[in-house]
Amino acid sequence: MNRVGDVKNKNILLLQGPMGDFFKRFDNHFRNKGAKTFRIGFNVGDWFFSNKDNYAAFRGKKEEWREFFIDYVKKNKIDKIFLFGDCRFYQNIAIQESQRLGIETYVFEEGYIRPDFITMEKWGVNNFSKISRDPNFYLSLPESILKEKKILPVNNSYFKIAFSASVYYLLARIFLFRYPYYEHHREVAPIKEAFYGIRSFYRKIKYKKRDDKITQKLKNELPKKYYFVPLQTSSDFQIIEHSKYNNIEKFIEEVLISFAKFTPKDKFIVFKHHPMDRGRKDYTKFIKKLSKKLKIEDRVIVTFETHLPTALSNAIGTITINSTVGLSSIYHKTPTITLGNALYDIKGLTCKGMSLDEFWVNYKKPNYELYKKFRVYLIENTQLNGGFYGLFPRDLE
Repeated sequence: MNRVGDVKNKNILLLQGPMGDFFKRFDNHFRNKGAKTFRIGFNVGDWFFSNKDNYAAFRGKKEEWREFFIDYVKKNKIDKIFLFGDCRFYQNIAIQESQRLGIETYVFEEGYIRPDFITMEKWGVNNFSKISRDPNFYLSLPESILKEKKILPVNNSYFKIAFSASVYYLLARIFLFRYPYYEHHREVAPIKEAFYGIRSFYRKIKYKKRDDKITQKLKNELPKKYYFVPLQTSSDFQIIEHSKYNNIEKFIEEVLISFAKFTPKDKFIVFKHHPMDRGRKDYTKFIKKLSKKLKIEDRVIVTFETHLPTALSNAIGTITINSTVGLSSIYHKTPTITLGNALYDIKGLTCKGMSLDEFWVNYKKPNYELYKKFRVYLIENTQLNGGFYGLFPRDLE
């Protein structure tokens, strides 16, 4: 599924992509292959990062988008559609209608396996992915598939990420009057985004020395004496669409209450903030206040910059909603439980079907043969070796 077939003489539509020039590069790639390309944008940020000769602006109300989309793809005889994310309003409508009309639609997302991959699947990603959840499907695959192809380093540029986001939000905000009805999936506030960026950098520097010490403590003093909880971003569609939680605080509360009731008194729990949420959220006070109320404050550790592979490989188990960190946890042979819906929540990989209360003492290690076959299949069918802000995917060359 990470191949799109021959695109020569095909009409290809690109909707909103990741902030930056990735979809423009993608557009040029298809043109060089002989395709005729089209682009629909929803704000001036989309326009700025597009080729201008094939750009169409949608300036209508949300209620008008479905009809506009149907008319556009029929008029231009679109053969394939590419977009970023499957839970945003405009993208979701496009997927619904493209399925009904029989137009192949490919969805991009951040990589399931990071840092050297991005995700591209037909029809949907994450819990909307069409890949099998049957462990026997993967176990029955031949051993020969385990020979992986060489993976090239992507080297995503943090500067390019920050620059792209800043320009995108600034233009979208300044020229909001050009697209008066557009509703972004998050607030379009360039000054606030700049503040979050500065605060993120400040916290990274502020906590680095402390968290380096915590990393060493996990490795040298607490191996297999703690459970690890990677926090997800507060605005993540993985939370909004694919879990029961209204916010991260509810997840933290459930985990801490269960930990206090069911874990041995000599065990610890480690919370790590998501790096993309570092400037926006700090759950430290909330976690410490609740830990004190539950009388477990001496067994709770909160971090920002702790080295993730070290934290995962030395943990008793990992508790997540549905973060892709769960896949990294399984890679490190660490028992893992998901409290939301995840494409890798497969019996034998995770502790699927087990309650959180039970997990603390009855956790099961992942079946590593199953994991190896699942990983190779996942890479071959859903992942592109490349980045939105680094190496262009070689799978598309």
